[in-house]
Formats: sequence, C-alpha cells, structure tokens
Amino acid sequence: MKQVNNALYKTTIHIGASKLKQVLWYYTDILFFNNSLLPFSGIKVFFLRAFGATVGKQVVIKPAVKIKYPWKLKIGNYSWIGEQVWIDNLDNITIGKSVCISQGAFLLTGNHNYKKVTFDLITAPIVIEEGVWIGASAIVCPGVICKTHAVLSVASVATKNLEPYFIYKGNPAIKTVERIIH
Repeated sequence: MKQVNNALYKTTIHIGASKLKQVLWYYTDILFFNNSLLPFSGIKVFFLRAFGATVGKQVVIKPAVKIKYPWKLKIGNYSWIGEQVWIDNLDNITIGKSVCISQGAFLLTGNHNYKKVTFDLITAPIVIEEGVWIGASAIVCPGVICKTHAVLSVASVATKNLEPYFIYKGNPAIKTVERIIH
C-alpha cells in the first residue's frame, strides 16, 4: 500500500504577486483584517483596493476576517462579510452585489488530491452571484457557483453548484425549498 509522502509535495499555485507584496499583505492582514479590535470597514476596503481587490460601494467587512490574497478577490456593491469569515482564495473568488456571508463562513478554493502520493494541490474559483446568503459557519468548496439568491444555511457544505432561488442545507448541502422573496 502506497503512503503519502509530504516531502514530495510541490505547489503549482500561481500566487500572482511579488514576494514583497505578499509580505506587506501578510502584516496588513494581521493588523487590520484578522484583528478583532479594528471594527472600521472603510479602512479594510481601502487596503483591499490598495492590494488589488475589486470592491464595490458600501461593502461592509466586519472584524476578524481572514483573506488569503486580495488581488484574487472581487466584491460587488452592498455586500456584507461577517466576523471571522475566512476567504481562502488560492484561486479567484467573485462575490456579487447584495451578498451576505455570515460569521464564521469559509470560502475554500483549494484542496489536495488524496489519491496521489504527492498530495497535489488542486484549485478552482468560486462565484457567489447577486443576492446569495451564505449562512454562519457554512463552507463553499472549490469550483462552486452559488447562483443568484440561493441560500446556504448554517453549517452546511456546498460541494456542488447551488441553483438560483433555492435553500440548501446539510453536509453535503441538498436543495430543500424554494426561496420566495416578498
């Protein structure tokens, strides 16, 4: 039986930024994003834009948010990123307008190929379309598209695309009922 050998692991990810930019972001992230003592969203939006993110108007970013690479992030107008959200964007993440990503949610663009002895990294982008709500402690996996106005409920795991105007629950998340907006 073969075993994984982490010594053979090689990343093939394209980070898309110089080492200096990565180091500067690392410290900016610690001081301004992953810091519970700084509640001011405007400063966070400023830094995201300065590091290459596309951020719409009136975006709210709550305390203790973790963002891997802002230059691989797009956030539409009027969207809300809750406390302790982790945006692990080894690949591109697009968040549409009027999206709510609730506290403790995890957007995961990378995984490993557990079938290979080299444990290769696999990445795929995430798209969260307009009006989507990602519930508290929910997880969106690599390559998932959350279509317009879908809901991923609390602690659910989206491993496949979410259809528009439906509510998904569970692990893995399954379509439960239609979302009717009055």
